[in-house]
Amino acid sequence: MVALIIIISTVLFGGGLYYTQVYAYYERLDPATVALTVHNLATGEAEALALSDLEAIDGTSSPIRFRACFTSEMSDVALSETYEPYLDATPLVAPAWFGCFDAAAIGAALEDGRALAFLGEKNIHDGVDRVIAVMPDGAGYAWHQLNEKYQEDGDEFID
Repeated sequence: MVALIIIISTVLFGGGLYYTQVYAYYERLDPATVALTVHNLATGEAEALALSDLEAIDGTSSPIRFRACFTSEMSDVALSETYEPYLDATPLVAPAWFGCFDAAAIGAALEDGRALAFLGEKNIHDGVDRVIAVMPDGAGYAWHQLNEKYQEDGDEFID
């Protein structure tokens, strides 16, 4: 009887923990409320990115839970000539139910040069940048990533 209670409690706790991490703290955002910007190389100012088909999610528990998928209305060549590149862009994994955002595929495309990454917004939260990545076919992605304030340098964080 005790073993059965322990097993049932463990299964219920595990299910609750899984639900909390994957679903509870995320919400789909209304595309009309999401403004994706990129930094212009010439002016240094943020400009609204021309896009369509925006899908976005965000979480209340962490500043790095934001993910978005969209279609860019500018070519990758025009983007690279106009906007500030983002070095060391590393997409973070999205929940499986947000199917348009495949961090592994985006990361591979960035690594081999098929996709370009741009600075969306510096310090959108303390120590967090918004990164925009665009594929040659116009598929675009956005996420939040820790910036140099929280990058590890050996055993200490850079401040």
